[in-house]
Amino acid sequence: MKKNRDYQYNFSEILHKQMYDYEGRERKAKTIVAVLNDFFQSDFHSQSLLDVGCSTGIISNYLADHFGQVLGIDIDESAINFAEKKFKKDNLTFIKNDSLKIKFSQKLFDVVVCAHIYEHVPDASGLMEEVFRVLKPEGVCFFSAGNRMKIMEPHYNLPFLSVIPKPLANFYIRASGKSNLYYENHRSYWGLKKLVQNFECIDYTQRIIEEPEKFHAEYMIEPDSKKARLAGLIVKYAYWLCPGYIWLLQKPA
Repeated sequence: MKKNRDYQYNFSEILHKQMYDYEGRERKAKTIVAVLNDFFQSDFHSQSLLDVGCSTGIISNYLADHFGQVLGIDIDESAINFAEKKFKKDNLTFIKNDSLKIKFSQKLFDVVVCAHIYEHVPDASGLMEEVFRVLKPEGVCFFSAGNRMKIMEPHYNLPFLSVIPKPLANFYIRASGKSNLYYENHRSYWGLKKLVQNFECIDYTQRIIEEPEKFHAEYMIEPDSKKARLAGLIVKYAYWLCPGYIWLLQKPA
């Protein structure tokens, strides 16, 4: 457990290229806004948003142009320090805070963003309990999640790393020279469904694959490409093999 926590404290340096990639992270932010726009079908400039695991704050900064108040939290102190110095907006705040112990009262936020966070924390169930707690009734969580059942592990670009048993994965990643341990804990489709069972799940995965331009997701799926056609077949006939999922999780009234 402690090793997992140590890893989180320095995550932005371990994956420096990804966390400081302005273009890449703003692309993801545009997809988040597009999905929320489609769901709400109305302006959300008066709503409050919590960005869990905000890291360097690039996504939070973009979201602040669309929401009334945006709060980004992360356990990574160097990332939070960067975000505080770099992004100055009246409606944007960054706080060092553990996502497993969010320091805010219940039923506070209209929207929570939890984008590819669950696999990086030592207790994914505890994370989602906290998300549920701080959401207002009928509030929504933008939840993007990688599937354990994928050929290429996205963080280290090693084939089948997330699929094989953890002891073998640790040996594999050490042998590759990319890390001392494989910290991430991915879940299968069924494991993810169990993880979010307290929410109503509105699934955007297939719609994004079919309409990537609408959701600013061309970086994931190039329209009319072989990859897009293959993804369309997988989502229809072998959904449990999708490399990742984008869901809106709504808290009951």
